[in-house]
Amino acid sequence: MANTEIMTLNMGPQHPSTHGVLRLVVELDGEIIQKITPHIGYLHRGVEKLSEHRTYHQTLPLTDRLDYLAPMHNNLGYVLAVEKLLGLEVPERAQAIRVIMAELTRIKSHLVWLACHALDIGAMTVFIYCFREREEIMSIYEKLSGARMTTNFFRIGGLSKDVYDGFEADVRKIVDTFPGYYDTYEGLLTKNTIWLQRTIGNGVISAEDAIDYGITGPALRGSGVDWDLRRDNPYSGYEKYNFKVPVGKGNCDTFDRYEVRLVEMREAIKIIKKALDSLKPGPVLADAPQVCYPPKEAVYNSIEGLIHHFKIASEGFPAPEGEVYQGVENPKGELGYYLVSDGSTKPYRMRIRPPSFVNLGAIEKMCKGSMIADLIAVIGTLDIVLGEIDR
Repeated sequence: MANTEIMTLNMGPQHPSTHGVLRLVVELDGEIIQKITPHIGYLHRGVEKLSEHRTYHQTLPLTDRLDYLAPMHNNLGYVLAVEKLLGLEVPERAQAIRVIMAELTRIKSHLVWLACHALDIGAMTVFIYCFREREEIMSIYEKLSGARMTTNFFRIGGLSKDVYDGFEADVRKIVDTFPGYYDTYEGLLTKNTIWLQRTIGNGVISAEDAIDYGITGPALRGSGVDWDLRRDNPYSGYEKYNFKVPVGKGNCDTFDRYEVRLVEMREAIKIIKKALDSLKPGPVLADAPQVCYPPKEAVYNSIEGLIHHFKIASEGFPAPEGEVYQGVENPKGELGYYLVSDGSTKPYRMRIRPPSFVNLGAIEKMCKGSMIADLIAVIGTLDIVLGEIDR
């Protein structure tokens, strides 16, 4: 009998296919994976602890930096949690704009996933195309909030301001042109022999195992589980938009997860169109002066408005005692915020449930017995961001 040895291989944190500062300790028998142990701790910023020393408003910018590819989803989950704690009612116009920006963010995040996933497997053209199209959404981000990446546009009670002139025209241009881009991506990949060989039968995880591991988002739906918070536990008026929740075709593999995300981008376009059609004039901030920043004219046209503005900015507002949890369907899965209030102006505790962190926990289950080359495709299909894994 031939003697075999298990080789321990460090993959990352500098490896280009680990998608961030992720270190994987891989135990190999030849090229066959026997065990994978993810190690994090190279990016820790202590967001949850930092929130205990900031007012509810001041905590909001910390959330942009979690999944920095989907900043508005991070903001949305947080403001919804605080609004639930306060019992705030958000105006309809603000809710519709939140949905539009959340779905644009979903597309933007999925474009980065597809670009990097394809590049990892050797398809460079798709990478260039996806980043080219992503710039169109980034330009809207910049016009709306002044930032292209770590945007901060949502506020507790609504939005920081109304949308700029020409916003609807810019978004409708994306609604009209992006379906053609998706056709291009599918033409390059869906029937590509190399793509099929690298994705079909790779990273298999059954529906039962996916649920047991707590996987959410496209990774869960790729295993055939029909679950989406936007439909099953709706927020921000998502119940008004009739959309399809794509699920895998039964193989529970990397290719199924690829197809689910492509359909999700197409459905996001439909949701955006319906939200644009329902967009009506009206306020974008709740009528709660004790919580919300006053509008600019109230700030600059009176001494009282100016004093009130700076008082809210510096001292914050007391929240009622209690605890809440709010989850949103971000591009990676369920992003949840658990807030505990002791009645002061700052969160007593904040705990974040990041989808990338939970999904990463299933990587050994998905890869054990596979080749080392298959690990690259599985990391790509999980679409992880270390900013929210290592908070």
